[in-house]
Amino acid sequence: MRKWIMNKRYISIFTGAFFGGMMVIDAHATVTVASGEMAEKDGWVQANLLTGTNLPPFSFTYNGQSSAALLPSWARAETDIVLDSNRTEHVITWSNAALQVTFKAVDYHDFPLVEWTVYFSDIGPRSTPILQGVEGLDLTVTRTNGPEFTLYGNQGDYASPSSYAPYVYTLTPLTVKNFSPPSYSGKSCDGPTGWPYYNLAEPGGGMILAIGWPGQWASAFTRDAGMDLRIVAGQQTTYLSLNPGETIRTPLTALMFWQGTDVVRSQNLWRHFYLAHVIPRVNGQPPQAFISMGGDTTNAINVFLQAGIKPDGLWRDADTQPYTWYPVAPYADTTANWLYTGNWSVETNAYPHGFVGLSTALHKLGMKFLLWFEPERVGNSHSELSTQHPEFLLKGTDSTVGSIFNEGDPAAFHWLTNRIQGIIFSNGVDWYREDMNGCGPLPAWRNNDAANRQGITENFYVQGHLAYWDSLLAMNPGLRIDCCGSGGRRNDLEEMRRGVPLWRSDFAESGDGAKLGEGNQCFTYALSSWLPFTGTSCGGFWDQYSCRSSYVAGFGLGAPSQEHLAAQKHAYDECREVSPIMLNGDYYPLTPYHAADDFWMAWQFDWPDRAEGVVQAFRRTHSNEAVMNFRLQGLDPDGLYLVKNVDEVSSSTNTGAALMKDGLNIRIGHQPGAAIVIYHEIQPATQP
Repeated sequence: MRKWIMNKRYISIFTGAFFGGMMVIDAHATVTVASGEMAEKDGWVQANLLTGTNLPPFSFTYNGQSSAALLPSWARAETDIVLDSNRTEHVITWSNAALQVTFKAVDYHDFPLVEWTVYFSDIGPRSTPILQGVEGLDLTVTRTNGPEFTLYGNQGDYASPSSYAPYVYTLTPLTVKNFSPPSYSGKSCDGPTGWPYYNLAEPGGGMILAIGWPGQWASAFTRDAGMDLRIVAGQQTTYLSLNPGETIRTPLTALMFWQGTDVVRSQNLWRHFYLAHVIPRVNGQPPQAFISMGGDTTNAINVFLQAGIKPDGLWRDADTQPYTWYPVAPYADTTANWLYTGNWSVETNAYPHGFVGLSTALHKLGMKFLLWFEPERVGNSHSELSTQHPEFLLKGTDSTVGSIFNEGDPAAFHWLTNRIQGIIFSNGVDWYREDMNGCGPLPAWRNNDAANRQGITENFYVQGHLAYWDSLLAMNPGLRIDCCGSGGRRNDLEEMRRGVPLWRSDFAESGDGAKLGEGNQCFTYALSSWLPFTGTSCGGFWDQYSCRSSYVAGFGLGAPSQEHLAAQKHAYDECREVSPIMLNGDYYPLTPYHAADDFWMAWQFDWPDRAEGVVQAFRRTHSNEAVMNFRLQGLDPDGLYLVKNVDEVSSSTNTGAALMKDGLNIRIGHQPGAAIVIYHEIQPATQP
């Protein structure tokens, strides 16, 4: 455990914005990294990582002794590797005759952030003593006088309108807050306490923490009776002996420092870091706003094209009635036949030539082809995997809805990689969409562990899962991954380095238009502080309120509908305009978070590089207020802005100072209703 005493921090000037229902005060300022923040991060790295006499920010118990007692006496070596102009990797090892501990930390030079993973390897001729209680993060923060520790975060996804609801906890003395996915899960962003991202504020600043582990992690924030707060995070269960040559790892931990009192600014610093270093890139380019359609033929494409709609891609999901794209016999008449997974080949009766003709036609139109997979859950006991490779399967339970394919088995890993790569290559797949249904793989992992190997199946599985994705990306340089897990339940930092969530919650299939719209508003409000790229749809409700509630970086049009084609065209045009701003801009909540239907909800995205932005406002079903005033954020006070409500004929001009001080009035004359206001700077401060 490492004690960290906070330095005196820089205090900035603020005006108004909301985060998690709390008002923060912020003055106009471009969101940039402060020199003091970099200095604080550099000092922390020097003290906690590079000073050999100090303990590192992780912990474990080995053969009954704590790492704090063991590591000072073990052989220590350090190597620095320059990865590029913005990153240096510090590799530090400690070892005795049997166990080597390798700490790999990436130190960023353009953001006040450091991230690390710890590896444990058996380097001896026999099995190690028990290694247990492994915490990839173990850090104690000591508070100075001033406001108490305040923890900001979200709930995870559980297909509910309350999914992703933000929380704010004041960590007073003797407070303990524990977080993890549900005890049956193993999905990293699952359930009310399953969101692996945090923002801890304290006097003068704070830190953002993120965990990368597509499995069962756990974290705890424990306040003592005095001024200290201990933070630990790691794989939830580790009590195991390693065999010769074996290596396990901890979850990835990211730690970003920020100064001042503006929580919203700190979240925008995180967004900047995410867009610079997390979001996956193809040929150096991150995914742009992605509008998709559903189906498996060119007929729907032609209908959209004739209507002036050109989606970015076609989304072929598990089931386009009456066919799945993979064999499911003898369950062909079952309405939920797509659940019977385990045959990963194209169904030749329905698709005798596969999808190559479809993908070729899409590519000629400049569009992409997305194909759904669910390789980890084997729901068909008559499938190829069940009958020909039972050795690859972990025994499931009722909650897993089938067996679990053991990605931690090297032979299984190679079989799956080669099989799926063959489908991707021969069918022209551009987006690999991976789902994970059932309640989660955790019971199958744990039931496979011996008493002295608790946590080993999960650890090898997670390593294999990430290596599988890395292999697909390496073999297909243009491939993108859409990560899912019964909605948005697997969006931890490791997966976000490889994919994006085009489907953030199965609540989008709830079938209730107004509630779906308000749920989507709540999801966008909460997730935008953490994940610049998320995706959803309006659930087939093509009224303006539902559509506008669903605009994000990834928007699903579904199949064309002659009845609603004009509405689909209108939504396509609006989303095409606002979603790039939502992806690339700074995010400012303009109202508190509200789940109730008698409030307004509003937010602003400001894209400084383009000197433009968008305000989205929603008057809910039972709100009695027809006009609301919102003070905008992040503008140039001396700049002149052209402001246009897309539902009104006229536009107006206002200075940035007026829009931030006096605010912007938005009228919505009906309930429920939604407004979109676009603005851009027409006369910057540097212009006479």
